[in-house]
Amino acid sequence: MKILLAEDDALSRTLLQRTLQRAGYEVAAVEDGCRALAELSKEDPPRLALLDWIMPGRDGIEVCREVRRRKDHAYTYLILLSSRETKQDIVQGLESGADDYLTKPYDAEELKARLRAGERILELEDRLVEARESMRFQATHDLLTSLWNRGVIVELVSREMVRSRREKWCNAVMMCDIDHFKKVNDQNGHAAGDDVLREVARRLQTSVRSYDMVGRYGGEEFLVVLNKCDPSSAVARAENLRNAVAAKPILLSTKSLTVTISVGVALTTDFPNRDADDILHAADMALYAAKEAGRNCIRLAQPGTLPPAPEAPHAESPVLISHK
Repeated sequence: MKILLAEDDALSRTLLQRTLQRAGYEVAAVEDGCRALAELSKEDPPRLALLDWIMPGRDGIEVCREVRRRKDHAYTYLILLSSRETKQDIVQGLESGADDYLTKPYDAEELKARLRAGERILELEDRLVEARESMRFQATHDLLTSLWNRGVIVELVSREMVRSRREKWCNAVMMCDIDHFKKVNDQNGHAAGDDVLREVARRLQTSVRSYDMVGRYGGEEFLVVLNKCDPSSAVARAENLRNAVAAKPILLSTKSLTVTISVGVALTTDFPNRDADDILHAADMALYAAKEAGRNCIRLAQPGTLPPAPEAPHAESPVLISHK
């Protein structure tokens, strides 16, 4: 493990660096607080740090406080080194953000034991972060395909529609459905069906730009949102998605299977002043039209397919009461 050693005394720094290297640490040794902060601000900083209290530039207390103010790095375990040993000094050091406090002169074995304790704390911290990220992923993603789940993709559609109206651009909302998916399950088993869903999801995801969005809407339906889409190219973009799925058979454990999708497309510019539910409904109706047309094709939602939007209620005129 990489460790930072910040000590202004050259002899003490050299002796301590050798001790740490013999213990198996990769040591970055600096002689002042400013260089210590620079090391701890790197892209892959040391996770353990030994900081002398009294140093040029910025002392160990200041370094601890600055590190704790930063929220964009992984946790760093800080051990403050000092010849000060009063209770008040120890309290001040720990309240500055240090995790541990070691008074000089210190025993080498005690130092290594405290460093091992720090490593255990860091390991626990990493496990907690990993568990938190896993829970966040499970709350926002479909576990089978790793795409956005329905709740998130619908929320993203709503947000992007607000932005597109403000910036006056077009979003293409595409409802994609795997054709005859029930037959895939019935003839090949649900495990094969899951493989098909994962592969279709992968092909859709790799066929859009990094700032477009793909989510699993439910069952064998996927929702694709193309941001800043030229309306004249929307159908061609949908055709690219359809072809990405149909052009190459999906390899299963015992056979290969050709799968197709039907796509319904709704352009936000064709439905001004409509909310996300209306746009999704329009895309869904276009998808049904594609199914009725024989599947494995694309249909574009027409503005007249939705009933008129309800008018906003007018404010009633105030009632004037005359007093006689």
